[in-house]
Amino acid sequence: MREFCFYFCILFPLLGFGQGSIGNFSGDETVFYAQTKQMNQFFLRFNGEEDITGKRYYQEDKGYHDFKIRKKYLNILFDNSSPLISTDSKFVFIEEVLNKKNPVFLDFHGKGWYAEVATSFLYKRESVNIILYFQLEKQNNGYKWVISNVYFDRFESLFAHLNDTTNLKYFIHPMSHELDFMNLHKVFKEPENIDYYLEQNYVPDMLALFVLEMKNENLKFVSVNNVKFHIFQVPNWYFEVSFFNRNNVNSGWLISNMLRVTEPEKKSLVRHYTHVN
Repeated sequence: MREFCFYFCILFPLLGFGQGSIGNFSGDETVFYAQTKQMNQFFLRFNGEEDITGKRYYQEDKGYHDFKIRKKYLNILFDNSSPLISTDSKFVFIEEVLNKKNPVFLDFHGKGWYAEVATSFLYKRESVNIILYFQLEKQNNGYKWVISNVYFDRFESLFAHLNDTTNLKYFIHPMSHELDFMNLHKVFKEPENIDYYLEQNYVPDMLALFVLEMKNENLKFVSVNNVKFHIFQVPNWYFEVSFFNRNNVNSGWLISNMLRVTEPEKKSLVRHYTHVN
């Protein structure tokens, strides 16, 4: 699988943030410092681990994880134009993250967050769109991005029968073993119906199909079209982070969608981003 791994090098942001009322920034400077330019910077701001100019705070520094700094940052880490985020849910989210008895911090190297990369490929010479999901994986003394799952509508259509529980025509008789399974010829005569003969709880491994098609050279990579992130590290919450290229302070990597979810619901959502079920 090494050929399908993307090695990752962490880049610390050189730039920070400021709003009109912070520091001596004004005009273009305000926008320049307010933008969350890197995803790593999103994590630092969420946790209160940098000052208004982008200088890192470390554990021994006075401002490290400071409540006021975190509240200021958290309020500007939302896409203000998103119809998917209500004022009430934003308020509750921030209050729970900043809980003084049990504050929540994001872990860049921890589990529970995924990159979603919309890509273009050629599939048997036809232009198609494929979504690749990535997660960070530890390797020796560093980390790397690895492909954790794939969504491709052509793969999904191969298993169209899996949800059909009403068809009683296709089955292998329970006494087939007494005939040395001589009736298997009817199973494989119609490959389009093979789904009906799979175990009830079978879940297709789309990542394995993707690797197979790559190895058979039926898939050729063309380009990356869009990137966003899915984060599950805050208890009872899920949120997306997308990039917004705007000429105002509400720009850069921002929370574009959020849902209050139970931990069992969160596990169900995570299945979309990893091939492990």
